[in-house]
This record gives sequence, C-alpha cells and structure tokens, in this order.
Amino acid sequence: MTTPTTLQEAYTAIMEKNKELTIAESAGAILYWDMETKMPPKAVNLRSQQLALLQKIFHRMQTDPEIGNLITQINTHPDQATLDQQQQRNVHLSKKNYDEMTKLPEDLVVETTKQIALTINVWKKAKAAQDYAAYRPDLEKLFDLRVKAAEILMDVKGTSTPYDALIDIHEPGVNANTISTLFTPMRDGLIKIIDKIRDSPEPDTDFLRRRIPIETQREISEAIAAEIGYDTQTENAGGRIDETEHPFTVGYYDDVRITTHYYEERFESSVFSVLHEGGHALYEQNLPAEWIYQPIGLASSSGIHESQSRMVENIIGRSPELWSSLYPKLQSLVNGALSDTTVDQFVRGINRVKPSKIRVEADEVTYGLHIIIRFEVEQDLYTGKISMDELPQIWNQKYEKYLGVEIENDSEGVMQDTHWAGGSYGYFPSYALGNIYSGMMLDKMTADIPDWKEGLTSQGFSQVGGWLKENIHSHGNLHDPVDLMKEITGKNLTVKPFISYLEEKYSKLYGY
Repeated sequence: MTTPTTLQEAYTAIMEKNKELTIAESAGAILYWDMETKMPPKAVNLRSQQLALLQKIFHRMQTDPEIGNLITQINTHPDQATLDQQQQRNVHLSKKNYDEMTKLPEDLVVETTKQIALTINVWKKAKAAQDYAAYRPDLEKLFDLRVKAAEILMDVKGTSTPYDALIDIHEPGVNANTISTLFTPMRDGLIKIIDKIRDSPEPDTDFLRRRIPIETQREISEAIAAEIGYDTQTENAGGRIDETEHPFTVGYYDDVRITTHYYEERFESSVFSVLHEGGHALYEQNLPAEWIYQPIGLASSSGIHESQSRMVENIIGRSPELWSSLYPKLQSLVNGALSDTTVDQFVRGINRVKPSKIRVEADEVTYGLHIIIRFEVEQDLYTGKISMDELPQIWNQKYEKYLGVEIENDSEGVMQDTHWAGGSYGYFPSYALGNIYSGMMLDKMTADIPDWKEGLTSQGFSQVGGWLKENIHSHGNLHDPVDLMKEITGKNLTVKPFISYLEEKYSKLYGY
C-alpha cells in the first residue's frame, strides 16, 4: 500500500485495516455458530482445523507491522491532538489490540483455537454421559494454554496477576480486587433477601411444568422476539433463533443470531433464554450505524453486554407490566394449557426465588451466588490453590455452602457451563457485574422516565427499548465500562441500586 503522508491518511488507513479485521472475525463467528447449531458430529476435527487456520490468518492480520507503523505515525504526528474523541478512542483501541496480539505467539493462538473446538466437543459428550473423567484431560490442556496466554498478557496489560489479565479481556480496566469489593456487599445483600423470602409462602409454580410441545415453544420464541423488536421474520430481518445445548448470541450489526434450548415440561426456560439472548442481540444491532467496522462500533465490555440481557430478561421481562399485555398472546399460543392461570399467578410464578443447581435456570436473586462461586473457583485455579482433579469436589462444596443444594452428578455441577470448555476464563464475573450495572441503569432510566412501567403496559417494549438505545447502545465502545457507567449515571460503581431494586420487587411479591 502507498505510505500515508498526512494524519488523516494514516487514520483512514488504520480504519481500513480494522474493517478487514472485523469482517474476518465476523466470518469466524458464523463458523462457530454453525458448529454449535447445524454441523454434523463427524465434522468436528475438520472444523477445528478450519477455525485454527482462520485464527492463524486473523492473528497475522492483527499483528501486521503496517498497523504498528500507522499507530506510531498517528501518535507522533504534531497534529495528533486535532483528532476528535471518537478518532482518539479508535486509535487507542487499535493500539491496545496490536500491542497485546503481537505479544502472543502465533503457534499458541492457533493451538488454543484448535483445542477449544475439540474441548467443546468432548464437553458435550462428557456432559451427556455424566463423565468428568473423560472431560478433564482436554479441559486441562486448554487451561494450560490459557495460563500461558495470561502470563504473556500480564505485562502488556499492566496487571498484577494472570487472572487479572484474563478479566481485562472481557472487562477492560477491571480487576479481581475491584470485583471482590463489589461482590462482597452483593453477596451479603442477596443472602439477606433470600433469608426473608425463605420464611415467606412459596408461589404456585406447578403450571410452569405443564407440557408445551416444542413446535409451540418455537412459535412463542418468535412472538417474544417480535415483542422486544428483535426481527427474525420480515424480509429485512437481521436475526434468527436456533437451538443449542447452551444458549448464546453471536453476530455483528446486520447479522446477529441467538439460540435457545427447549424442554417440553419447562417452557419458561426458552421464554427467558430468548429474552436474555434477545437483550444481547438488541445491543449489537443498535450500535451506531456510522461506527460499523470501527473499534468504537463494538460493545464496551462483556459486563455491559450482560447488563442489557439482564435488563431485558429480568427487570423488563419478568415485570407484571410487560406480561399484562403479553400474557394473552402466550395463552392463545399454548392452546388452553394456561387457561386456569391468571397473569398475577404467572408473574408470581416466573419470579419465584429458590436456590437451584443450574446457573442458567437460576432466579435473579440467587443468580449472583452462582457467579461468586465461579469467580472464587477461577481465582483458586489460577493461583494454584486447587487442581483440575479437585474441581468437582470444590464446586460441590461451594454449592452446598452458598446455596444449600446438593450436586448429584458433575453434569449438573462443574460441567453445566460451556465457558471453560471454550477457554473463557475471567468471563463469569461479567454476569454479576452486568446485574450491578443494570441496577444503576434502572435508577437512571426511572429518573428519566418516571412512568416507564405504565409505558410497558400501554406501549409494550418500545419506550424502554428506545431509552436503552439512546442512553446505552449509542455509546458503543467509546468508554471502558467503569467510565461508561460514570458517563451514563454520573456515579461510581455501586451495588446498592441493584439490591434496592430486588428488595422493593420481592418484598411486594412475597409480602415480607
């Protein structure tokens, strides 16, 4: 390429590089989606090689010396300060990614990608067979590869521990100490609420176990997606809903796909996984269109992403105001299965609080304790306090301690999540941070739209969705998460709004 001669030419050149990187990464994401949804079982070895080769190509693109030259040219240019806030942030994020990727050896990146595909495949089989022993060797191989990467990234990220380096991948600027400072009062607040609820009468939930055919549940999923503005049906649709063992969202701007899992006698599982993943999808689809292919045209962090999924799933999706208009539609789809259940009974049922074994099935009060367990386990793994052999036992002990439940097999225990099979260490804290962020966002939304609950009843999701788009999605990756929350709310991180929201909501539902 022709060497840029001006600041603007250099900036334009690096944005072109980022466009190529973004397109390449989005192509790899669709291959991952196919692996989880449509790929035949026999194809896993070939797919692992395909993904590994793509990752090699992608890593070479990320570490192209020309990117480093352009960054240096921009940052040493006498007019560098004339770049606006968006341009400055794009250059900063480009440099951060380049500095980190150039430190990671290509063979480590390729080997890790291949091992992830293999480990996920082994995890699926081992989970079905309730056989942790079959899973552990591949899990340990992948863990060792992530340790190598974390140790390398510590220096360039400026973190004090390998685990903090992994947290920074998902939550830039946040470390384990910050998380612990927030999680301690969150844990104490949750336990107080749980103790109050434990002494209150339980709502009836038997109707949630009635058999709803899978095909009907697919229709319900499409109806719920339409309700929140996630288009999967029209000729301009940018989304689709598929089925996987573990629900997830993947995609970019005009092609954002979600998945769910259906159980004939637990239809609410798919209802709320669609709301959850739909919240993720709306965030991706509502990022500023003019920022597409730029570093700022991405989500701020995994935790901010989770704040959107938890807002849509729980704060909005389990509210009586939303279901006052949505429940008649649900009743019409289930062909009489809920004819003897009122909307008030339904809302009380879907908001029941009861400690459980499975994170993705947990209510919004006990959910944070599931995350605290994983956070503590990850910390102990990365400091060498526990080994992979001890993992199931430690997991089971913590579940009994924090949630008072007994794990009967490793498939409902340490193998329940796909994250470690996918190498995503340091990701779990983002789930609970998302709850904390959502509490702060709720305070701000209530100040801006005092009658938002009434709006849900009369207008459906549109008013709330518009507020989220304007006040959250529009920021993209213009700020790191802590700074973004200060920009949105004017406050430093605090767990108080989230705990206050839960207190107000559940004291009414349970009458304590």
